[in-house]
Amino acid sequence: MTQQVKRAFKYRFYPTGEQAAELSRTFGCVRLVYNKALEERTRAWYGEQRRVSYVQSSAALTEWKKTEELAFLAEVSSVPLQQALRHLQTAFGNFFAKRAKYPRFKSKKKSRASAEYTRSGFKWRDGQLFLAKMAEPLAIRWSRPLPAGSVPRTVTVSRDAAGRWFVSLLCEDTIEPLPAVSSAVGIDAGLTSLVTLSTGEKVTNPKHERKDRVRLAKAQRELSRKAKGSNNREKARRKVARVHARITDRRRDFLHKLTTRLVRENQTVVIEDLTVRNLVKNHSLARAISDAAWTDMRTMLEYKAAWYGRELVVVDRWFPSSKLCGACGTIAEKMPLNVREWTCDCGTTHDRDVNAARNLKAAGLAVSACGGGVRPGRENSRTGQLPAKQEALTAK
Repeated sequence: MTQQVKRAFKYRFYPTGEQAAELSRTFGCVRLVYNKALEERTRAWYGEQRRVSYVQSSAALTEWKKTEELAFLAEVSSVPLQQALRHLQTAFGNFFAKRAKYPRFKSKKKSRASAEYTRSGFKWRDGQLFLAKMAEPLAIRWSRPLPAGSVPRTVTVSRDAAGRWFVSLLCEDTIEPLPAVSSAVGIDAGLTSLVTLSTGEKVTNPKHERKDRVRLAKAQRELSRKAKGSNNREKARRKVARVHARITDRRRDFLHKLTTRLVRENQTVVIEDLTVRNLVKNHSLARAISDAAWTDMRTMLEYKAAWYGRELVVVDRWFPSSKLCGACGTIAEKMPLNVREWTCDCGTTHDRDVNAARNLKAAGLAVSACGGGVRPGRENSRTGQLPAKQEALTAK
């Protein structure tokens, strides 16, 4: 069934000197307004036990513009400033709903420089984008077309640490579901092989960060030798940022291609619920796990499956997919990470990753057919199998 979704299209653009200066001022004002409003809300709550709403923060912004100290806030477009207050309101809503931590102040060095414009803050005319306070359109590199007949709802302009400028256009898009197929696949995430499929296919981990590690280390050494506050240090910092940007772009491109292929070729995709934030506490593997970007891959699978009419099944993290024999259902007592192949008591020799992917597929099909979830249970004293695995084998 065709569905309407909100979809962001991100492009790189090259501003003129005047546009870059105007946007830089806007970024600074957005950060100032956000931090000042957060400071006022924090003071009101801890000092007076009083909550400050968005309407009150907006009224305070109007008063700030009238002061001599903050009169420069009136020189930039008011739309991004109001959006900053709305973002702060959303952050507090997530905090009070216990979906996020307490909002933090935006840092000039660490936070992303960005500004969001709503329909009153930009003009879309003949395929050209004009932002408020600017006479010329942005020189956007249209790497892919926007949906036919669509008009951007919001525009977000940003500048990354490498000094590259991007514009993100949020549009209404029509997504056509993919034709239904009968295949299903289980996916076991790893480090040597980024993913191992239940079909036996292993996708090699590209290890983008590891490939550029020498280049990154050299750039960081050069940065450490520069005097703080100097222009040469800023140039060296940009060089380090460009290496990081190259790693990030290549990793994202690879994951997009991989997840799109998996969603296109399979009706049901089964993955494991991994807690990456706990796994990276292992200091020996933290760098490799971060480079693998399992969380990004899961996020891509989730929204692409929802777009194209596929089913994504997430199996509980405690399901013993690696220790479980896919032939007889017996669970091995121990399975260290260095064991890549093992032989069950029934005589079946397993590739650790392929066996885990097949067990995940069987468990996911059981969930898809019967509902509920897959959680570890006690072994059956007679069969030595988990109840969940017995159910999965039946579905398989």
